[in-house]
Amino acid sequence: MLPGEDDRRDAVKAILSSGQRELVAELDRLDGGARFGRGRVQLLEDGDVFERAAVAVTSAADSDFFTSGLSVVLHPRNPWVPALRASFRYCESGDAWWFEGAAELLPCYGFAEDAAHFHRVLKNHCDTLDPAFHAQAKRAADDRFRLPHRAEPHGIGGIAFDHLSPSGPHGWRRGAAFTAAGIATIAPAYLPIVRRRRDLAHGERERQWQLHRRGRFVESALFHAASAPRDDAEAVLAALPPLVRWDAGFTPEPGSPEAELASFLVPRDWAGETAAVVG
Repeated sequence: MLPGEDDRRDAVKAILSSGQRELVAELDRLDGGARFGRGRVQLLEDGDVFERAAVAVTSAADSDFFTSGLSVVLHPRNPWVPALRASFRYCESGDAWWFEGAAELLPCYGFAEDAAHFHRVLKNHCDTLDPAFHAQAKRAADDRFRLPHRAEPHGIGGIAFDHLSPSGPHGWRRGAAFTAAGIATIAPAYLPIVRRRRDLAHGERERQWQLHRRGRFVESALFHAASAPRDDAEAVLAALPPLVRWDAGFTPEPGSPEAELASFLVPRDWAGETAAVVG
């Protein structure tokens, strides 16, 4: 039986608040140099590991519509560590209800083992709902996580889904449980990669490349925010990187690690790669 409207909304808010609390605690422990503030938009800045990290819970409601979601954006300090963006949301409109979700990894430098690990963890999560679901969610991510005005991907994708409303008498509870598990999947999908790369040596060249790649992130974030009604402006701005640069006509040196990123970002079956999963 479908829970009542108030019960659904209270349950979703509890899932999001719990997910925010648990993820923030893990990120606090990992960073060690700074801590998150408290509130709906919890922000860590100038840490040892993260230059900026935002974990936000936002809600909006009127007489015809309700939405509440969790968004996560992590900007690491070390250019060898990829950035991450993820969101999970619940929506109601009239008698209709559905869940949405997305997660993507945004590296400045490509490591196959990191990409394989990230995608495999997401696939394992998707398989708990339906063995066919991951292929659909990955294709949707590959289509969504692109800069349309540049015709290029800005990361290595992940998963994306809209209007998920499982059928059956327990469909809503299945969707809610899948969302809760998705939030819990962020840490095992991403944090092992951070631990593996955070102490790699880097210099000004890698830093400038990181700032350049962050420019692509900002373009993507503003594009999607502009096309998504009821987005929370505070959460969007908190998720932007603290430092970024744009270089008109910039082209990496041929054969350099920076130039190799373009081919690394081309969508592929990372979950099927033979690269070892990061422990």
